[in-house]
Amino acid sequence: MTKGVKRNYEAMPVSNDDAAFVRGLVIHEDSGIMAFNKPSGLPVQTRNPDDRTLDRLMAAFARSNGKRPRLVHRLDAQTSGVILAAKTQPAAAALSQAFAERQVTKTYLAVVTGSPFPEGETEFAMPLSRHIARPGLELMRAARPGDQQRQAAVTRWRVLSSNGSTHLLAVEPLTGRMHQIRVHLSIEGRPILGDPYYGGASTLAGAPVSRLMLHAASLDVPHPTAGGRIVLNARPPADFLAVLEAAGLEMPTDPAFGDLASGAS
Repeated sequence: MTKGVKRNYEAMPVSNDDAAFVRGLVIHEDSGIMAFNKPSGLPVQTRNPDDRTLDRLMAAFARSNGKRPRLVHRLDAQTSGVILAAKTQPAAAALSQAFAERQVTKTYLAVVTGSPFPEGETEFAMPLSRHIARPGLELMRAARPGDQQRQAAVTRWRVLSSNGSTHLLAVEPLTGRMHQIRVHLSIEGRPILGDPYYGGASTLAGAPVSRLMLHAASLDVPHPTAGGRIVLNARPPADFLAVLEAAGLEMPTDPAFGDLASGAS
């Protein structure tokens, strides 16, 4: 019996252009970790190892022994923002444990449409389950009686800026379910602008919205090698800021995000 060819995925090279591209995404690096500001549209990982993904682009940082940084969590392909990689196996193990034990605080910026929000902070709890929306497309929905593998899901949000019908939110997922923020806000009747799967509008004031308006702005995580905690902030990209400007929404001056408007991290 002939065995299938096993790809040496760790050693797959990237082009000079892709190496320059991924190096340009780095917002923090030290002896234990690297952080990137991932653009919308770049998948973190896919089933096809030949796809252009952030995981594959990690080969640009491979050492002479072939080892390279390892991503320790994920973002949806359409979501931009901060994502973290470990540079050593012990760092990867420590970070994976921190994520599993919910020792990591993730804060997102989301632009949503709908009626005004009540004042103050909202904590939204709704169990979710996976379902096949169409062949090849798995999404999440509010769990129904009889659904298998119901997953508890809790999301917290507050309004940072509003024009009455479009709102900029700070969103913190307290659990880590697939598409959690997107589906919870959709269930609440205020879907994220530009979300093709959960009812988000595709235009704003008649102009097309080319991306999902969800950005991972801040990550507060235990540092796996230096001790203590580190806060990593990722400035929203130009396309995100352009939609905010078109909606008349202001970027936050909020200690939770650092000075995102000036790009500090």
